[in-house]
Amino acid sequence: MIDEIKKRLSELKNPVSGQTFGSEGRWKHITLNDEKLIVEYNRDGISPNEKREIEKNIIDSLSDLVGLENIMVKTVSHQSQDVFKALDKSESSATKSPEPAAAPAQLKVGHGTIDKKKPVPGVGKILAIGSGKGGVGKSTFTANLALTLHRMGKKVGIIDADIYGPSMPMIFGKRDEKPRSNSEKKIIPIESYGIKFMSFGFFINEQDPVIWRGPMLGGVLNQFLFDVDWSGLDYLLIDLPPGTGDIQLSMIQNAHVDGAIIISTPQDIALLDAKKGAEMFKKLNLPIVGMVENMSSFICGHCGTEHHIFGEGGVQKAVEQMDLKFLGQIPLEIELRTGSDMGEPYMSQTRFKDRPVWKSFETVGHKVDEFFQPSPEQGKTGFFSKILGFQK
Repeated sequence: MIDEIKKRLSELKNPVSGQTFGSEGRWKHITLNDEKLIVEYNRDGISPNEKREIEKNIIDSLSDLVGLENIMVKTVSHQSQDVFKALDKSESSATKSPEPAAAPAQLKVGHGTIDKKKPVPGVGKILAIGSGKGGVGKSTFTANLALTLHRMGKKVGIIDADIYGPSMPMIFGKRDEKPRSNSEKKIIPIESYGIKFMSFGFFINEQDPVIWRGPMLGGVLNQFLFDVDWSGLDYLLIDLPPGTGDIQLSMIQNAHVDGAIIISTPQDIALLDAKKGAEMFKKLNLPIVGMVENMSSFICGHCGTEHHIFGEGGVQKAVEQMDLKFLGQIPLEIELRTGSDMGEPYMSQTRFKDRPVWKSFETVGHKVDEFFQPSPEQGKTGFFSKILGFQK
């Protein structure tokens, strides 16, 4: 069967050039193990829209040989700038099946459509929170920033877009909740501690791995943006997965995102990926609110000594190099971790209000809000600084 698979794939046409993948030497690997097919091709010069078309053609051509759930498509590219240059090209015409009227809420699993950028109904500002690298505490930061803004009198929602590792249900203590839909067929977000949020974790078992291709994940994110009732929000925070891939591109292509925050720990290896994330947002003309240094230090609860476990001042140096605003440092506290694990996020507990972490989140929260809502004392200077890109 592998010979027939290779023959069909070699005849697959590149929608950009009209030539077959075989004649262009696009295929890098085609392997079949235990009925699991893995195909990898070179996507240089192929836009996200064209990539989706190619993946659909792969599935269509092999549907009688290999089941959809057994096909994994991977790509390699040596010219990632082609992706950015192609963002404004032709729109996808893929259609979605109608959503059932009955509750509970359902996800429409399939290839997402790419439309012109549009605002999310009922939302004031959309803020993307990315890291470029996993393991830097981005989800915990997002949840506690949302609670900080809520304490400032803002109405806040969160989209947990880290579909491979959704954690918001655990952080907010709602692991057993299942979203439902309203009479207008909109998904009703789950609410906890005054924060409305939606997560892929509500629709899968916690033990199940997510083995989906990028276009399918983009479709879920698109539904979380436009098929959820977010009415009445001042801020909608999007907790992005690590990296600079399809989910990030889908979000920025579809929704009018107002700004982005980059999260990094101080060490060089985290900053390397954080800088890539910042460059992606810049290339996509998305305003960067600033960078946050997470896990900046640990203060021993016994002796009071401050330890810079991951290095010191790395993010402050990086923002100077990249001409970005430094939003602040979030130190480590045991309660910050245990609160997330127990479903009682740190900034929901007023007993911590005199501690360094609490004060750090307040500092970051006020800077974020001032970015979008300049205070009177900032005057016209702050306004023009944002337009001209001089604000630090």
